[in-house]
Amino acid sequence: MVIPHLHFTGCCEQAIYLYEAAFNAKAHTMVTNREDGVGEDGIAHAEMVIHGQPVMLNDRFGKKDATTDIAVNLVVKFSTADDLKKCYEILKDGSVTIDEMTSLPYSECFVQFIDRYNVQWCFMME
Repeated sequence: MVIPHLHFTGCCEQAIYLYEAAFNAKAHTMVTNREDGVGEDGIAHAEMVIHGQPVMLNDRFGKKDATTDIAVNLVVKFSTADDLKKCYEILKDGSVTIDEMTSLPYSECFVQFIDRYNVQWCFMME
């Protein structure tokens, strides 16, 4: 499954409320940066469904500079860490790593990068 991921700079929670109202949707997952141990304010990870399409949202954190500050990326959820790592090994050559492979409260295995064709990807476990 490929999921659009929207990145915000401190206004993710307000955007979620707006999208909930506009699309008659409800965020079914919302983890704050405080809960995730990343910082004080903002949303570390949120998920909602808009017109049948899963969408992920967050306030961007971690490595952020001119080469990695992309507002939308594609999230691929894998059922096994082996499948995730196999796909990442194929795509990582010539890529820019944003978040090194790690474990997070909402994903056992997670990595985020921009491939050699300038497409930003986030791989995570279901």
